[in-house]
Amino acid sequence: MIKITDKSQCCGCTACASVCAHDAITMQPDAMGFLYPMADETKCVECGLCEKVCAFNDNYDTSLNFPQPDAYAARHKDMEEVKTSRSGAAFIALSDYVLEQGGVVYGVGYTDHFRVIHKRATTKEQRDEFKGSKYVQSDLAGVFRQVKKDLKDGLTVMFSGTPCQTAGLNSYIGKKLREKLILVDIVCHGVPAPYLWRDYIAYLEKKQGDKICWVNFRDKQKFGWAAHHETFKFVKGGGKMSFTYLFYQHIMFRPSCGKCHYANTKRPSDITIADFWGWEKTDPNINADNKGVSLVLVNTEKGRELFEAVKDQMTVIPAKLEDCLQPNLCRPSLESHLRCKFEKDYRKYGFKYVYYRYGNIGPIWRLRQIKAFFKKNLRLR
Repeated sequence: MIKITDKSQCCGCTACASVCAHDAITMQPDAMGFLYPMADETKCVECGLCEKVCAFNDNYDTSLNFPQPDAYAARHKDMEEVKTSRSGAAFIALSDYVLEQGGVVYGVGYTDHFRVIHKRATTKEQRDEFKGSKYVQSDLAGVFRQVKKDLKDGLTVMFSGTPCQTAGLNSYIGKKLREKLILVDIVCHGVPAPYLWRDYIAYLEKKQGDKICWVNFRDKQKFGWAAHHETFKFVKGGGKMSFTYLFYQHIMFRPSCGKCHYANTKRPSDITIADFWGWEKTDPNINADNKGVSLVLVNTEKGRELFEAVKDQMTVIPAKLEDCLQPNLCRPSLESHLRCKFEKDYRKYGFKYVYYRYGNIGPIWRLRQIKAFFKKNLRLR
């Protein structure tokens, strides 16, 4: 029976809940909204499958991997796709091909009022919801079982997600059904808390007196690809967000993000995609317009076959792996020393308190800015 005593040892991928034939495991939220498995002892038969299927460890499956991945800079030739995607629209080229072959694609979208979940797409229109970054951990309820059903029905499935999600799905599916499953992971910085995002939306709407009808975690059309600015639209107008500020403080990540086993080039997927930071070393022209460019790491033979099939849709330039090693391909993000205090304050005082105390607004933030200013100038003297 699975029991989580150390939250940093569970990534919330749902493999354990999915594999339980007796439905003895449910995923329950903690105070921040992160989901953890809870076992019902009255239903559990002590088969041990839940513990066996867990892939959040250093022994995750890389049996199909090349000794090192093929690395590329890639940008879709259709600039409208680049414009509406987070980086260079490599995901669109890959998923277009799978859909055109009659397959299905899983990615991250929204439900309810911008709650972040994984969804299934059978058309390009449905798939387009997966474009763009969503800096919140997605809910995978029921998704792994649906993927297995699709594979048993003979469908080709492309699943995109964080590396811990693809590792969990790979372990759950098993080798027998793996042939038609294409795993695509992202270079992940860490996943913020779902309840913080929920409360932030509610806070903004209350403050504005209006409903939000559209969000963009990183609006490159307005601010450029390299910028990290969020925008949203109210029914009656628009504005700018500050959620990203908390994201980059590493103050509301899932505890397991600081212990990530996949922050290296031995990826648990066929293909890895990301923003290509440091693209200038590979080609000084491919992103001179600041529209965005993808890093693509091809990790397996299956990934190579898919990438070769879609290369004509993109401008592709081979890259040296050493020129692509952004921080989260080398090590996990460091958890903020204020992480525990942040959660305690959130539990005790609520969202508005932590937003003003830890966010980039309010008197405390301004005081920190003043202190930083004087500290910097004293060093220069």
